[in-house]
Amino acid sequence: MSADTDTAPAVLEPPRRTASPWVLMYHSVAEFTDPADDPYGITVTPRALEAQLRWLRSRGLRGVSVGELLRARAAGRGAGLVGLTFDDGYTDFLEAALPLLRRYDFTSTLFVLPGRLGVDNVWDPLGPRKSLLTAEGIREVAAAGHEIGSHGLLHQDLTAAADDVLQQELRGSRDLLRELTGTLPEGFCYPYGHLDARVVDATRAAGYGYACAIDPGRLAGPHALARTHVSQADGGARLRVKQLRHRVRELRRAVRR
Repeated sequence: MSADTDTAPAVLEPPRRTASPWVLMYHSVAEFTDPADDPYGITVTPRALEAQLRWLRSRGLRGVSVGELLRARAAGRGAGLVGLTFDDGYTDFLEAALPLLRRYDFTSTLFVLPGRLGVDNVWDPLGPRKSLLTAEGIREVAAAGHEIGSHGLLHQDLTAAADDVLQQELRGSRDLLRELTGTLPEGFCYPYGHLDARVVDATRAAGYGYACAIDPGRLAGPHALARTHVSQADGGARLRVKQLRHRVRELRRAVRR
């Protein structure tokens, strides 16, 4: 996509009765031993991440970016693919996650905050403080073949944002990422997983091809994709249960349509 393109091509929505893809949600990848050092449950160790990637591969699954996953599904080639996402753009993605993803020939989507380059996760009052990627680090991730998506500018709850702030978080972050990487981001990720109909409509209107949520409920669709949180405790058995839960949830959603 050229840098002078104003909007990204829309990702084709799967047929109405096609289940939404399985998309895994990660945040930070770093060493820790005391659960008190991970009060929000958003960190996995490199060893745990590798075991999870190994489990996916053993099940015949390949981790890919959400953009690649949706394009493959639209073309009827989505079998065996699972989406991998990493929220917030922590420096440890470059240091710990990227080498493991490369080892397993997986790709991912990294959702970053262009308004907080090179600082830390100030929005997490309980800490611990985790450094965020600089512009150079984000470009390095993109050059390694991973998708860069927007997480907004400042990690704000968009459902509580005034209309002008909402537009800046959506359109402003998109424009900044185009300046930074040379490519308009195709995907958006709602901070805290918070969304409502106004925010979803604004995200679509801002030109994003898709957007990731956590549990979007009745708003589920290409601009409110459900994701499965992955924690340090998730070994193969727990991942299998989460995979089955995803399938059941999507079957129920299809019945309601």
